[in-house]
Amino acid sequence: MSKHQLVIVSNRLPVSVRREAGKLVFEPSSGGLATAMTSIGDSKNRVWVGWPGIASDDLTSEEKDQIVEELKVHGCAPVFLTKSQVEQYYDGYANDVLWPLFHYFQDTSSYKDEYWRVYQEVQLEFARVTSEHAEQESTIWVHDYHLMLLPHLLRQSYPNASIGFFLHIPFPSFEIFRSLPQRKTLLAGLLGADLIGFHIYDYARHFASSCERLLGLEPHDEMMEYQGRMIKFDTFPIGIDYKKFYEATSHPAARQAERTMRHSNKGKKILISVDRLDYSKGIPQRLEGFQRFLEDYPEYHGKVCLQMVAVPSRTEVETYQALRDDVEKTVSRINGMYGTAEWTPISYRFKNLPFDEIVGLYMAGDVALVTPVRDGMNLVAKEYVATKHDGRGVLILSEMAGAIDELSEAIAVNPNDTTSISKAILQALTMTKREQKDRLQIMHRRLSSYTVKAWTKDFMKELDAAGRYSRQYRRQMDDGEIAELLEEYDKASRRLLIFDYDGTLRDYVSSPRAFMAMPSLRLRRMIKRLVANSHNQVAVVSGRSRQALSAWFFDKRITLVAEHGAWIRKDGKWEHRANDFHKVKKELTPILKQYTARTSGSAIEEKDSSTVWHYRNVVPELAYNRAKELTRDILSILKTDSIGVFTGNKILEVRPKSIDKGKAVTELVEKHKPDFILCAGDDYTDEDMFGTLKENDNAHTIKVGSGDTKAKHQLGGVARMLHLLSEISAR
Repeated sequence: MSKHQLVIVSNRLPVSVRREAGKLVFEPSSGGLATAMTSIGDSKNRVWVGWPGIASDDLTSEEKDQIVEELKVHGCAPVFLTKSQVEQYYDGYANDVLWPLFHYFQDTSSYKDEYWRVYQEVQLEFARVTSEHAEQESTIWVHDYHLMLLPHLLRQSYPNASIGFFLHIPFPSFEIFRSLPQRKTLLAGLLGADLIGFHIYDYARHFASSCERLLGLEPHDEMMEYQGRMIKFDTFPIGIDYKKFYEATSHPAARQAERTMRHSNKGKKILISVDRLDYSKGIPQRLEGFQRFLEDYPEYHGKVCLQMVAVPSRTEVETYQALRDDVEKTVSRINGMYGTAEWTPISYRFKNLPFDEIVGLYMAGDVALVTPVRDGMNLVAKEYVATKHDGRGVLILSEMAGAIDELSEAIAVNPNDTTSISKAILQALTMTKREQKDRLQIMHRRLSSYTVKAWTKDFMKELDAAGRYSRQYRRQMDDGEIAELLEEYDKASRRLLIFDYDGTLRDYVSSPRAFMAMPSLRLRRMIKRLVANSHNQVAVVSGRSRQALSAWFFDKRITLVAEHGAWIRKDGKWEHRANDFHKVKKELTPILKQYTARTSGSAIEEKDSSTVWHYRNVVPELAYNRAKELTRDILSILKTDSIGVFTGNKILEVRPKSIDKGKAVTELVEKHKPDFILCAGDDYTDEDMFGTLKENDNAHTIKVGSGDTKAKHQLGGVARMLHLLSEISAR
């Protein structure tokens, strides 16, 4: 298979395949996304991966080969899916779970284990086909909710590729997204990308909030760290092929469609409504709003007509069948209530109209009603505006459509408020020609400057920058550096191995209680092997209490440093460093108890030489504010400069400034005089160790996780640290 510098991946290809009279027919798509993709990259170095639209069950091996060869001519590569896979992955998980949930119809989502199993299976198949066409340095752009796991799968095989993801539908609020059983897995899937794009800021904000609440990440300035990588998320409101719609208004077929529409509605103001028949589009509410208009303003009877086009969508799904029945009954009811022999208020068509006929309908429409109850962007609104060159026409647009941010000159309505829709129709029908022209001109300028091609170039530019930044940011140990470390370990005769505990040898847990953070059997065995080697001296240097460390590491040959150095166990005996923490401890307790009582999820951990306020389980926004308030209140009662307030990983710690891990490490180095040092830690307290060892040529310092550090190396997380420890202990 040939490799490409740019790989586009989406559920469907821009070329569809179907069978007609026993033969395969190939139909190029003229959709906006297909147009956008032609504007980037050399076509010889670009390939589009996706499903061709025909089930593999219906194809012979010869026909599959024919499809591969024909699509290659169009710059495409097919992912073959069975009927069952399409049913479970596309109709099932993508459109029966994600689509309704992301559009705030969570009660409509149908959670089935089989849907999720096949969704994962299909992602793997997309990853496999993509890998046949991508290089290690390729740019890969994945599209939409059908493929939310794909960025992570591709990142595993292509660590240095620039991977982008764009979501073409809304990203829901955390309260909605949290109801999804596979929520964390989907977020982790998206976070394989270097750049994640959304239509509007609200969607990006909801995504960041979910990452913060579910994965414990800390978004800042549209960036977040994840597994040693820096990921950017940003907004890119997709445009339309403005030139295509602008020029289409001069097509003879479009002009004829406009004339026909105006002639058949002579003397009437034409309201238009064009949508896929989908529950997110707010069609029933729109009809109720139009009925309310007819009730409120009877003087317009016989003077207006609503031309409604509902494009068939997922007609085999019961929910959509029920929606169609509801819409058609409502149309019949309104026409029956208000219609006369000379006037039918609503003209309804359930069909997909040809392009020129749609353009003609836009041109004829005096008012466009675009009122979805939830929509990622909504391009119908933009297409309507693009055809209004004569300066006449009014757009009524839902506040719940992403397009409202760009088309603020439209009349904004709450799609669930029938009175709002009724008043908006009246405002549109009575708007002066001057005002119509002024509003349209502003929207025209915006749409003509940020077209779908401009959107594509903008995203690709940001993806290139995000990919380069992510690669520069990474300081993760590669295979060569690990091999070099192991080689030096083998050569050394006096080795000092120093480990922090939480976040280094053990993932953080939800509670500070020791029994929840006990070392695993695997870790115990590795430590035991390391200690058994006569060339090794092992030390665990932690903020944990001496009681916890003694219970976990009872082998007296292990040096234990508790409470960041306040206690040291040498040869099985604990020694205490004198400090004056006891003088302030009694004053701290009432304040900490007060904050804990009114901050759900927080907890106090009291140790001999420090007190810690834990807020890992507190809502992030609340935790941030409470931590600031608590710091201020503690500092107000401290009467000595020898005690400090320190912020760690979801903790606030009050302890003597004279105690730090660096001093403990200095003593260990002086005592053992090692010719090889391995020191690993993950948070701010471990930076003291790294700083102490910075000038030591025998020291290999490792920060577990990402972020700025004095350590020479970094490892992506606890799992990678334990893997390295396993390799060392096996030698």
